[in-house]
Amino acid sequence: MPDAVFVIGATGRTGAALCRRLAEAGRPFVPVVRDAALWRELGLPGERRVLDLSETRSVAYTLEDARIVVSCAHASHTATILEATGEATRYVLFGSTRRYSKWRDGHGLGVLAGEKGFLSSGRSGVMLHPTMIYGAATDQNVRRLAALLGRLPIVPLPGGGRALVQPIHQDDVTRAVMAALDIAWPGPRTMVIAGPEPMAYAEFARAVARAAGLRRPIIVPMPLALLRLLARLAVLVPSLPQVDAGELLRLTEDKAFAIDGMINILGVRPISLAEGLARGFG
Repeated sequence: MPDAVFVIGATGRTGAALCRRLAEAGRPFVPVVRDAALWRELGLPGERRVLDLSETRSVAYTLEDARIVVSCAHASHTATILEATGEATRYVLFGSTRRYSKWRDGHGLGVLAGEKGFLSSGRSGVMLHPTMIYGAATDQNVRRLAALLGRLPIVPLPGGGRALVQPIHQDDVTRAVMAALDIAWPGPRTMVIAGPEPMAYAEFARAVARAAGLRRPIIVPMPLALLRLLARLAVLVPSLPQVDAGELLRLTEDKAFAIDGMINILGVRPISLAEGLARGFG
């Protein structure tokens, strides 16, 4: 019997998808959650353990028998998880490609800190840095964009939406984790996981509109300063999805990544955006 996989953050988007796949594969796992009621609502098997990662004293007790850990929690908790587990534990941790953004914020800085701590730990495993994840049941990336496209007659974007994005489907994220669990990592390493190829954000928006059965969006280039002003005014219109200043800034930078490790080491070749959107809207 293989060691149980401890899934930290099992009620979240990625954690729940992973637990479903583990259950389907008949692989033992222990869901580690903050809210037991949310876990019950998922209707999945597994004897959950309740844990608040901010309560450092209880983390070691909860994870004392963990030999394989998948953490879907924010990477800023990496040090706490490493301290609570043994030297022989293997890890699949989640970071984010936000660590590569030139627009530093608390999220990205937390990922950088977690990555640094993991790489210096000497522990065995991998920290996966996904791009924008879409396609989960609770997906707020594509669904929110579709809602926006359905309400606005025009879509203002900085630079006309020329900056590149490379979103990854939730199914591919789950496949990547399952593959990483079967690798005897000789030490710590990081790896970007992303969709098959980058595309302009404007084309991404058009693809979402097609999949959602909406009219082709009219993309209008707009200065970033004016967009930030409009975003503040949008707070006054409850029916409009809200966009913060950080999101607008990140719309101005390319998010394009090589995925050689994902394909050659994990053996996961990601599905196309068209196929992924069809799964969500079909």
